Amino acid sequence: MSDNQLLEAIEKYLNGEMTKDERARFEILRNENAEINNKVTEQKHFTGLIKQYGERLELERRLNAIHSEIDVHTLEDELMIQPSFIVKLWRNHHSKISVAASIAIFAVLCTMFFTGYLNNRDGNIVQLRDRINKIGAKTDQLGKKVNNLNPPHTGDINPGNFRGTGFAISSDGYIVTDNHVIKDADSVYVQSMDGKAYKAKVIYSEPATDIAVLAINDPSFKTLGAIPYSFKKAETDIGENVFTIGFPRDAMVLGPGFLTASTGYNNDTTQYQVSTPVNFGNSGGPLLDNRGDIIGIINAKQTHVEGAAFAIKSNFLLKAIQDIPADSLKKPINTNTKNVLATLSRVQQIKKLQNFVFMVKVYNQ
Repeated sequence: MSDNQLLEAIEKYLNGEMTKDERARFEILRNENAEINNKVTEQKHFTGLIKQYGERLELERRLNAIHSEIDVHTLEDELMIQPSFIVKLWRNHHSKISVAASIAIFAVLCTMFFTGYLNNRDGNIVQLRDRINKIGAKTDQLGKKVNNLNPPHTGDINPGNFRGTGFAISSDGYIVTDNHVIKDADSVYVQSMDGKAYKAKVIYSEPATDIAVLAINDPSFKTLGAIPYSFKKAETDIGENVFTIGFPRDAMVLGPGFLTASTGYNNDTTQYQVSTPVNFGNSGGPLLDNRGDIIGIINAKQTHVEGAAFAIKSNFLLKAIQDIPADSLKKPINTNTKNVLATLSRVQQIKKLQNFVFMVKVYNQ
C-alpha cells in the first residue's frame, strides 16, 4: 500500500466512511503495525488542529460582524448620560456610609469573638464545647442545695461556664477529653452518670491534636473498676458502623452513625469524619466501633454540612498518653487491651459504658 493510499484509508477511517468489514480489517492492521498506528494518531491530531483553527476563524468572523453592527460611541453616550442611583448615593454620602459600615463590621467581629467563633481553626468548623447559660447555672446551684440535704457525699459541684464530655482511660481516675473543652480553665469537675461530681486537674494537654488528660484528685473518688473497652490502634474502614455517647445536655445521649471518611476537615489525617448527630457538649466523647473499641474522640462538626462530625483518631490518643511526663502521674497509665463489649448488644454496651463516661464542667473567670 502506497503512502497516498494509506493516507486515504486513514482519512476514511477517521471520518467513519469505511464499511463495518473494512473498519475491522483496518483496526487489525493498525494493531499489528505500530508505524501505521502512529500515523493514524498523528493524522487524528493534525485533523483536530485544523478543525480548531477553522472554528477560531469562524468565531472571529462572527465577532467582527457583531462589532460592525454596534455603534459604540452612541452606546457609551447613552450609558453615561447620568450616573446611576448607587453612584449618586456614594458621591453624596460616602463618609456617612463608611462610618456606618465600620460600626457594623466592628459589631459583627465583637459578636464572633465573644461567642468563641473566632477561636475555631476554620470558619466552617465549630468545636463542640457547650457554654452553660445562666439558667442552667441556677438550676445546678439549686441541685447543689437539694443534694446537701442528702447524707451521701456527692462532691462539690461547680456549675461551670462550659460543658463537655470525657471518658476514662484507666480505672484509677484518669480521664481524656478535648483540649478546647478545658482551655483557660480555673477549675475542672467531672460528673458521673449517677450525679456524683469530683474535682479534677489537667495533667497534660496537646493543643495541636486537641487532646487533654485529667486526673481526678478528689478524696471521695473510688476506683472505677475494670475498663470494659480497649483502644484500637489500626485504622477503621469507611462505612463501618460507629456510635458515641456524651453530654450535649444533662442526660447522657447516644449518637449512632457510620464512618464516612478516613480523614477530617481539609484532609486532616489526625481525624476521621463520621456521620452521627453531635451537638455542643459532645466534645471529648468517645467514638466507638460496633465491637465497642475506642477508635476516636469527638471534637468538632462542620457547620454547613448535615451530619458531618470529626473525631481525633485513637492512635493519637495513645501517643499522647505515652507523652505524659512521668512526674505528672502517680503511676504509669496502662490502657486496657481487653474488650468485654464485643459480643454484647448495643443496649448492653451502653449499660457497661455509662459508668466510664463523664460530663466535664469547666469554670473560668
